[in-house]
Amino acid sequence: MAPTESLDRDILPDTVKAVNYDLSIHDIELGGAFSYQGTVNILSKITKGTKKIVLNTHLIKIHSAEVSVDQKSFKTTDISYDAPRQRATLSFTDELPVSEDATLAIKFQGTINNDMAGFYRSKYKPVVPPAASVPKDGDEHVMFSTQFESCDARRAFPCFDEPNLKATFDFKIELPEDQVALSNMPEKETKKGKDGYKVVSFERTPIMSTYLLTWAMGDFEYIEDFTKRKYNGKALPVRVYTTRGLKSQAQYALDHAPQIIDYFSEIFDIDYPLPKSDLLAVHEFSHGAMEGWGLVTYRTTAVLFDEKTSDAKFKNRIAYVVAHELAHQWFGDLVTMDWWSELWLNEGFATWVGWLATDHIHPEWDVWPQFVSEGMQTAFALDSLRSSHAIEVPVKDALDVDQIFDAISYLKGSSTILMLATHLGQDTFLKGVSNYLKAHAYGNATTNDLWSALTKASGQDVNTLIDPWIRKIGFPVVTVAEEPGQIGIKQSRYLSTGDVKSEDDTTTWWIPLGFEGKVGTKGATSIAFTKTEDFIRDVDDSYYKINKDNTGFYRTNYPPARLAKLGTQIDRLSISDKIGLIGDAGALALSGEAATPGLLAFVEGLQSETNYLVWSQILGSLGTVKSVFSEEEAVSEGLKKFTLKLIGPAVEKIGWETSADDDFLTTQLRSLLLLTAGLNGHEQAISEAKRRFELYTSGKDKSAIHPNLRTVIFGIAMRHGDKAEYTALKNEWHTTPSVDGREIALRAMGRIQNTDLLDDYLSFIFTEVATQDVHTGGMALAANTKTRALFWKYIQDNFASIHERLSKNMVVLDRFLKLALQKFNDRESEKEIRAFFEGKETRGYDRTLGVVSDTILGRAAYKERDAAVILEWLKAHGYA
Repeated sequence: MAPTESLDRDILPDTVKAVNYDLSIHDIELGGAFSYQGTVNILSKITKGTKKIVLNTHLIKIHSAEVSVDQKSFKTTDISYDAPRQRATLSFTDELPVSEDATLAIKFQGTINNDMAGFYRSKYKPVVPPAASVPKDGDEHVMFSTQFESCDARRAFPCFDEPNLKATFDFKIELPEDQVALSNMPEKETKKGKDGYKVVSFERTPIMSTYLLTWAMGDFEYIEDFTKRKYNGKALPVRVYTTRGLKSQAQYALDHAPQIIDYFSEIFDIDYPLPKSDLLAVHEFSHGAMEGWGLVTYRTTAVLFDEKTSDAKFKNRIAYVVAHELAHQWFGDLVTMDWWSELWLNEGFATWVGWLATDHIHPEWDVWPQFVSEGMQTAFALDSLRSSHAIEVPVKDALDVDQIFDAISYLKGSSTILMLATHLGQDTFLKGVSNYLKAHAYGNATTNDLWSALTKASGQDVNTLIDPWIRKIGFPVVTVAEEPGQIGIKQSRYLSTGDVKSEDDTTTWWIPLGFEGKVGTKGATSIAFTKTEDFIRDVDDSYYKINKDNTGFYRTNYPPARLAKLGTQIDRLSISDKIGLIGDAGALALSGEAATPGLLAFVEGLQSETNYLVWSQILGSLGTVKSVFSEEEAVSEGLKKFTLKLIGPAVEKIGWETSADDDFLTTQLRSLLLLTAGLNGHEQAISEAKRRFELYTSGKDKSAIHPNLRTVIFGIAMRHGDKAEYTALKNEWHTTPSVDGREIALRAMGRIQNTDLLDDYLSFIFTEVATQDVHTGGMALAANTKTRALFWKYIQDNFASIHERLSKNMVVLDRFLKLALQKFNDRESEKEIRAFFEGKETRGYDRTLGVVSDTILGRAAYKERDAAVILEWLKAHGYA
């Protein structure tokens, strides 16, 4: 390896450093091959004499390259490509001299692909006649945009594509006169191009990483608003762009974005750094959104909302995703992680602060309990496997980094930050963050830089507290033993497989206990638990609770009698406390550290609960139990009866009729309870869903299904229906005008019970459904007991074609396999999956295969261990 490369990462030599890119895209072929020509002039420093320049390219053809230094020109004599490492080497006969201002001029050709990476095209069906020049791809029209994170700027133009090789960018693009071009900065000028074309150039960007460069062109329109705060003396323009005819659906996002920009400018004590903020809805998108500096791109369901036809649950998603991406404009864009191993710095922080901003704007949404229920439990699930990884993880190159855009980087990262921010106090924490951002603005930083800033702001040694959480895999369970007036506590590593060996359990974590119930004190006492075992004295025997509001990232294992007692003291528990207790009880049953009857008995006491997020956790934890035991008929039927009795009163109370007064959480609760009722055999729910489905799909009464109840009614109708319902849902997928309609119909179709319909559904997923949504169908089939094994057989028989279709964007293939394979409950299936992939080139999804294996083995062990115990409890309580 060249001396500039450290052992754990494959990086470019440091002989040439880009200072500014002047990039021009022209001669775009609109249709057919979708090729384009480009020129890029890279103002560079040459730090030592060299005859070679190595830079990143991927699927790009370089026509020519020359370097100008001190009025002297050096033409390249050879251009060679190293495709696996996504590099091109430019060779010169004479040595290039050391220089502060050399210009590397490259002419190249690229393709606007349809892989959702690099400079790519998205298909869509226009809702109004599009501009005349908008090209078609098959039956649909296309728009063009970029997606460069993590390492795909190199697919669009030759560049030094690493996060710490920052530069400024001047960008211009030639496009048809009737289309709109966007980029990170405001438009600088528009000139006439060749016939029917114009050339739009943009202002120079601040110094930034290549992956943040963004541009788009298409038949766009926008709506605009302004911030309340002044930036450089004037309000900042904020726009949401859509393809023509959709801008009215951008209002909800636009209501949020200016407020969020002002909020972040305030709490970071740094004004938003650019002269404008644009949001763009992109019709095909691999992730949820991407934080291009000044131009953020979004999947349509993460930014568009139609008050008449959308499901209200997407409001929550849009508010949060907009906040998450705007947080990156500071944390990620202004200050960028030094290397991809610290991706969590960007994502974990943006997740935490995204929820913070959402809570600021929507205090009525119970945002932090939502985070405990959705974010934290998802992180726990992945981090409870041996195949998890540390938050900060060695990343060698592009293929490695794609796999860590996962629940550890985002959700364990943000859970750790929540724990630390709660411990230090939010104001102190944000003061440290502000100092960190100011110290490293327009540069790169490491995890340790953040800890230093927080240490200084708080006066506490943050690095020592938090280091094991970042650099070690896993998390602890705190096990409680009771004695009169005091409790013993012990921490050990939690594994969902329940088979912790001494070599797994070598970390002693700093655990902030947040202890309620010390005699003579009100509220929670902060206790730092930093040993393997300890005592807490003066404990009130009538009520105590560890991990107040569940802000700590650990499980708590209470003695069974204590858990049962807490079940009778519901009024003393916050929403987050209840969610945490249910999540812990479910997880400890899975690992065998507690038994499932403890969970069942605890949730039985929550029948009168009215909060959506608590119900969501109850039914989520029960759903895992039901899913693991779905093939054990007696247990499965008993659990259905148990669930129906549990939700009965709540279902009666909430009913089918929506009201204008319903708040966001009530709307969500109605959907959750009715769907659960119908899927578990509630006769009235089934007949009402079928009645409404028939009215709606026959066209007799389109108002029979409220947009918020599509998931419920489609799901129940398909679960208890057959070919007619399937055909009606397929038709719904084809004709829905709603931005979220396809996702909802596709998921419901996956509930088929008649396996004769499976071939058609599979063919539909892989031929008609957009690549960005293939995983939605896969997830539905994997969760469905009737189709799971047949779906796996289909994957094996058709792996070559699935791989070819999805691996053009490894993020998509990786996500598909994870969701398609992790629901098996037996050791045989795990062996079969492992054997199938043995000997295949699995780089890019090898981590996921480890996760799948561990998940299945944990479920299998749970099934073997608890089947008899659960059945006995169900019988004793009259459910079986």
